[in-house]
Amino acid sequence: MMNTKNKNILKMVGVLFIGLLLGWMIFGGNDAPKSEHDHNATEGTETIWTCSMHPQIRMNEPGQCPICGMDLIPLESNGSAMDPNAIQMTDDAMKLANIQTMIVGGSNGANKKLTLNGKVQIDERKLYTQSTHLPGRIEKLNMNFTGEKVNRGQTLAMVYSPELVTAQEELLQSYRMKEAQPELFEAAKQKLGNWKIGSATINKIISANKPIQQFPITADVSGIITAKKVDLGDYVGQGMPIYEIADLSSLWVLFDIYESDMPWVKVGNKINYTVQSLPGETFEGVVSFIDPLINPQTRVASARVEVKNSGNRLKPEMFASGVVINSLTTSTSKDIVIPKSAVMWTGERSVVYTKSVVSNKVNFKLREVTLGASLGDAYIIKEGLSEGEEIVVNGTFTVDAAAQLAGKPSMMSPEGGAAMTGHNHGGAAVPTSNDPIINKVAKSVAVDQKAKDALKPLLTEYLAMKDALIIDNLEDAKKAGSNILKTIEGVNMSLFTEESHSVWMGLSSDLKNTLQHVQHFKTLEEVRGPFQQVSNRMIELETSFNPNAETLYVLHCPMVNNNKGADWLSNSKEVKNPYYGQAMLTCGAVTKEIK
Repeated sequence: MMNTKNKNILKMVGVLFIGLLLGWMIFGGNDAPKSEHDHNATEGTETIWTCSMHPQIRMNEPGQCPICGMDLIPLESNGSAMDPNAIQMTDDAMKLANIQTMIVGGSNGANKKLTLNGKVQIDERKLYTQSTHLPGRIEKLNMNFTGEKVNRGQTLAMVYSPELVTAQEELLQSYRMKEAQPELFEAAKQKLGNWKIGSATINKIISANKPIQQFPITADVSGIITAKKVDLGDYVGQGMPIYEIADLSSLWVLFDIYESDMPWVKVGNKINYTVQSLPGETFEGVVSFIDPLINPQTRVASARVEVKNSGNRLKPEMFASGVVINSLTTSTSKDIVIPKSAVMWTGERSVVYTKSVVSNKVNFKLREVTLGASLGDAYIIKEGLSEGEEIVVNGTFTVDAAAQLAGKPSMMSPEGGAAMTGHNHGGAAVPTSNDPIINKVAKSVAVDQKAKDALKPLLTEYLAMKDALIIDNLEDAKKAGSNILKTIEGVNMSLFTEESHSVWMGLSSDLKNTLQHVQHFKTLEEVRGPFQQVSNRMIELETSFNPNAETLYVLHCPMVNNNKGADWLSNSKEVKNPYYGQAMLTCGAVTKEIK
């Protein structure tokens, strides 16, 4: 018993000792490692530095952004799960890039605003041809030049007619035999009557007992001489035209309608228009007729507006610019309308950027949409957006550039790609926008004369590229495109500061990305695609910096890109289309002047 009891005591002491040992190892022994781990964790947390304009930049120490040269800022920690396909931007970056958003709504009250160009023309129903009713020689012309005003019954010319002289002599002879042969006398008078010689004139011939040598040609209508067909001494036949006379008391204004715009213009539409020679005045009219035929050369039809020309203020061939506004009566409540500035179009896809806020952080994500009708400065969205979503409407290009630099899905890289870091200065390309509207919202940015001088060669090379495409010269177009790249590389970045620095960074990156493969293109079509984007950036450059003293013109062809249209820049008003070249050289019109 005693031995058994001692054994049990020894076992209990042993178990207690082992328990104390394990407790010390588990709880007491972890104090030092835990403290050491916490210390190391605290020391291992380093500050990451980023750029407010290029948030994909990550550096371990402060400095300057390798892309734009701006000072880096500390990156705020974010423990929330971020969408891997979204790009995150700070409030400072959004303010600097002037990024603006809107909440998507329906199409209630949306209108299609269509701008039309046209000319004042003569009303064809009031254009007359004045002909002579007498054969003979023009002895006198009372109206010697076009533009003279005439009244109905006014003498226009005097004609000597040998045939008429003979007929008068026959009249006098038959008059002497009137009693014996009255039928002969009546026949002689009828012959003169066929030449519009009235009874009063016949009686005058009989009274004078000798033929009249010259007879007058009088105006049948009142109006303005628009064409003079004969000269003094000319011989004319009966019914031959000698003048054209137009009544300008009412005129037509004929507006050009491109094929893509024809569904939006109907007979009865109201149109407000201005005339260049009457600044500050707006006229209102109604479309009374639309030409059922399209001009095969210009590819336009005409919409007619009839106007009263009180005071003769309007003159034929004056230029007019009109606006037709149509309510979207056919739209459904599900249609979404957004500004064109929100949409980027690649030729195959249309995309927008949606905004979301996660853990107080602003995220932007690419969204493909299906476009409906164009409404001037807006699009109807058929698919891809819902009411209540928030999208970028200004600064879309900046967001897209940041997305592509960060390797996120973007307009030109829908699947994403490699991110650009401080050690990868050219691995990712900046996307481009082919939306002509971006040119219309570009604002002027102040730069000094040295910066303007550095940019001038860009226009020279761009115009060379445009001219080469006009004459369908592939090699010269590729050469000019390469020269644009070389010119951009030679521009001193230090000439641009503050706002101008950001603008030039976006434009130069866009141009370089668009033209980086120009030397490898095999066809004119391959060159003309990027040329649309180059044109948009050049228009924006000229609008923002205005480096050239000469007046430039923005021209628009509505048929490019499956009738979505494209712009180009020229130093001449003459329409020579670089997108179609010799195949459709004169398709397009001047839409804007840059002075």
